[in-house]
Amino acid sequence: MLRLVVNTILATLYSVITLLLPSFQHGGTSKDLDEAIVFDREVLALHPIGHPDRSSSLNDLANDLAARFEHRGNEEDLDEAIALHTEVLALHPVGHPDRSILLNNLANDLSSRFEHRGNEEDLDQAIALHTEALALCPVGHAGRSMPLNNLANDLSFRFGHRGNEEDLDEAIALHTEVLALCPVGHTDRSNSLNNLANDLSSRFEHRGNEEDLDEAIALHTEALALCPVGHIDRSMSLNNLANELSSRFEHRGNKEDLDQAIALHTEALALRPVDHPDRSSSLDTLANRLSSRFKHRGNEEDLDEAIALHTEALALCPAGHPDRSMSLNNLANDLSSRFEHRGNEEDLDEAIALHTEALALHPVGHPDRSISLDNLAFHLSSRFKHRGKEEDLDQAIALHTEALALRPVGHTERYMSLVNLANCLSFRFKHRGKEEDLDEAIALHTEALTLHPVGHTDQSSSLNDLANDLSFRFKHRGNEEDLDQAIALHTEALALHPVGHTERSMSLNNLAIGLSSRFEHRGNREDLDEARGKLFCALNLLSQHDPFRLSVHNSLASVYLSYHRSGLDDIGAGEDTDSLDVAMYHLKSAANVVSGGPLSRLQNSFLWVRYAEQHRHDTQLEAYETSMKLMDAYMSMTASVSSRHRAMKDFPLALAVDAASCALRSGDVCRAVELLEQGRTVIWTQMTRLRMPLDGLQTRGDHAAALLKRFRELSSLLDKPPASHPDSTSRVNVDAEETRYRRLVKEWNSAVEEIRNIEGFSRFLLPPLFSDLQEAAREGPIIVLIGSKSSCYAIIIPHKRTPISIQLSTSIEKLQIFVDKLHRTDSPALKKALTELWDDVVCPVVENLDGIAPRGSRIWWCPTSVFNFLPLHAAGEYRQQGRFLSHLYISSYTPSLTALIKARRSHDRSPSVPFVAIGQDHPAGASSTLDAVEPELEFVRNLLPPPPTVSFSKITSVDATKSRALCALRDNSWLHLACHGTQNIAEPFKSAFLMRDEPLSLLDITQTDLSRHQFAFLSACDTAVGDRNTPDEVIHLAAGLQFAGVKSVIGTLWKVDDSTVERLVKAFYENFCGDGTMNSKRASRALHRAVYSLGSDQDIPLEQRILFVHIGI
Repeated sequence: MLRLVVNTILATLYSVITLLLPSFQHGGTSKDLDEAIVFDREVLALHPIGHPDRSSSLNDLANDLAARFEHRGNEEDLDEAIALHTEVLALHPVGHPDRSILLNNLANDLSSRFEHRGNEEDLDQAIALHTEALALCPVGHAGRSMPLNNLANDLSFRFGHRGNEEDLDEAIALHTEVLALCPVGHTDRSNSLNNLANDLSSRFEHRGNEEDLDEAIALHTEALALCPVGHIDRSMSLNNLANELSSRFEHRGNKEDLDQAIALHTEALALRPVDHPDRSSSLDTLANRLSSRFKHRGNEEDLDEAIALHTEALALCPAGHPDRSMSLNNLANDLSSRFEHRGNEEDLDEAIALHTEALALHPVGHPDRSISLDNLAFHLSSRFKHRGKEEDLDQAIALHTEALALRPVGHTERYMSLVNLANCLSFRFKHRGKEEDLDEAIALHTEALTLHPVGHTDQSSSLNDLANDLSFRFKHRGNEEDLDQAIALHTEALALHPVGHTERSMSLNNLAIGLSSRFEHRGNREDLDEARGKLFCALNLLSQHDPFRLSVHNSLASVYLSYHRSGLDDIGAGEDTDSLDVAMYHLKSAANVVSGGPLSRLQNSFLWVRYAEQHRHDTQLEAYETSMKLMDAYMSMTASVSSRHRAMKDFPLALAVDAASCALRSGDVCRAVELLEQGRTVIWTQMTRLRMPLDGLQTRGDHAAALLKRFRELSSLLDKPPASHPDSTSRVNVDAEETRYRRLVKEWNSAVEEIRNIEGFSRFLLPPLFSDLQEAAREGPIIVLIGSKSSCYAIIIPHKRTPISIQLSTSIEKLQIFVDKLHRTDSPALKKALTELWDDVVCPVVENLDGIAPRGSRIWWCPTSVFNFLPLHAAGEYRQQGRFLSHLYISSYTPSLTALIKARRSHDRSPSVPFVAIGQDHPAGASSTLDAVEPELEFVRNLLPPPPTVSFSKITSVDATKSRALCALRDNSWLHLACHGTQNIAEPFKSAFLMRDEPLSLLDITQTDLSRHQFAFLSACDTAVGDRNTPDEVIHLAAGLQFAGVKSVIGTLWKVDDSTVERLVKAFYENFCGDGTMNSKRASRALHRAVYSLGSDQDIPLEQRILFVHIGI
């Protein structure tokens, strides 16, 4: 009875399982499989050890668990399936008719576990089991093809994992036998064709035997014919054949193979619509082929389509997807290619962001880490070349070094790491001149070349790289063997870049540079002629938007300069132009290659300036104008004022001054003034642009009002100080912030262009014309002093009259000696220097002021270059009956004409003057107290008019903190500040007034709106002296206050004594507001009188009497 019940239950369970499994296999839910496994376990429980049906129950449960593992990836299912299949196999000893099938089942599960975990013992055991299974199916056995196929597949896996060629050869032999068992018409023939073709392809990649590749293509072609339109495996077959055709293209360069591969991949993609599990793979594969075709033919549509496909593929691989890192790399590489072709910086920034994310997915120990390290480093080095940011280059070298360490001798990708690291070291040598970098680069390139034997696809790039570095070493050390070897290598590389190759123009350019260098060294004209011919060929191969045109134009300019210097102006038939003119044409063309990138264009424009100036060519003024325009554009893309200042130090020191000198030599005084205003105080100008009021746009209609709103919003975003990043800040975040800033600049520039289209605003934010600048002289003449390397000039700018140019009988070198003398404390030496200053500079100006400025009136000095550091107001004949400037005129200074014009703009004044006196006698870190600070502030209080004329407040001692001082600065439009002042030579924007807790820096002041402020007296040391590295940026505390909006500022040229301050402050305020009124325009006259009153006081040394200056209205 019991046996009947058990049989009944078993029958029921079997019938349920029989229904559930087909349901799951034909698209049912995984719930069907779960239920089948539950019933399998119940059946097994009814078949204990010793039961004749136990083996079949074990096998059923094991098969279903293996199926669920394939469906969900739960490793516990696979481990249990292997344990069950092991038990089943034990129940079928040698000689059992089913042993072959059970060996295959267990072997397949072990193979799956190897693929999932990588345990080699599983794979070895699977191969042993498949080998035994095959032995049980001798030739002629009906089931022989299955163990043949299984064993072949596992041997192929093991070859891929260990590289043992014997495994691959045996796999191919087995797959060949399988194919013979699947004749035409056999249902498994297509699968067998694919398997054999894949192994032949692997052997081709390993040994390079083209017969293997051709046979693989033939087999895949036949397999595809067995999968007609509508066949479920057609997309797989299309991809397989396309991949092999692509391999053959890379090996032989047959264009038809690549085109056919793209057509097949395109059809395969169409068979994998949105939501298909393999769509992302198809998108990436097709994109890679299009990218390859772009590299070989240069069709931009291929590249754009590749990027679009990679972008879609990446969207299908969200965070956590196993293929995300590959997809990130693919998209990044194509964006990089587009950047190299078109020069769009956003493509490069995005590529770096993608590679950075990909690297994060490959931590230390990951097999693909070295690839990610190389990819990111390569793109950082590209950005360094484009923008010159040294952090990018140093990081690239660190990443390439780590990648090389992961690819020891014998590693298949070692050559790539060698080349990449060598290139970066070469860049660093060019940038910093460290010879060890160049020698190491050559050693690495030499090793890389040994890994690229004749016929290797990367041999040409290795030849070029090594040749370039040998050329650099020749230029640096003069060893002719380096040069000859470089030319030989470039010649060999060119032969590997036939007509149509995308890198042919680069090879032509490189060889031409080598030939040109050899001409310079040996004088063989044939070298120079050959160089010129190759460069014209290179130029003709490049599209109008290719950034590499910049390099070729630059090389052509160098060749034509060589013709000119050597007197070889008979440069060939059809060329009736002077070689110098042609050289300047190419330098100009290089500077105007928009896709070349702002830094490269700027650097090339400096070359144009240098050679045009050297040869006094008639394009020199245009070269200067171009350089200043490009410098402004480059600087505007830099987020912080400190980074702008660092960048300025790398540029020619006196670009604007030399440009003005050039204009003066041609007799154009007005243009000289315009160029000075355009090319000086660049950092201040860029800051003030973002604070332009623009109220006049409000009345120009809705479009204008919307533009105004957009302009103000963008200006506000750009005017915010960039976040300061601690060392721990992610590079990704820093790069993203910089990319965001550049994008905002582009939007801001677009808004400015739209505003210029509105009537009356055509010159909005363009460099001012002389007619506009002359307004600065409305209340007295401006004297602009120009100190260039060629000559020194003074320009007197009167209001609504023709400017006067005076060539001065001094030089930059002599003026520098004056500056050095000023730092001596002995009075005779100082008097002698001030007398020379009168004779050489000030007296010629005074003699030309007759009829322009009456005696006793005001004049404004606008010094440039080294003139910035001279006390012009104190010049005179320091002897009995001598003449002194201070006896003739009242001197003020202005950093620029625009700054003075801006300071004269009127604002509504409050009925009561809000005046704050800030004093700090014991700042943070000070070892002593400034005893004179409190008394000085009391002097000021007592000398100012009482309320309601002046609303006076005072902050001193512990209350005078940075934050309190800033608040007081914002809330009061009149200021007297008494404290320590410090000048930071290295980083002038960190020059500061020292408060109780921390410094109130120049940078803090520039970020404060002082547009309605009237007056500031800076009773502190070094408040009106700038940075000698960038003198024409006029970066000091007094100038900062004026550019921030303060109309009238009194500052100091050097250190001030307490006793001097006490007497001068008292005399100043008595003259300034002794009559009970407050007017910031009276500050210069009040200072003039105060200094004059100290002249008879023999206790005050001369250098203390002349150190206070007035800046502004």
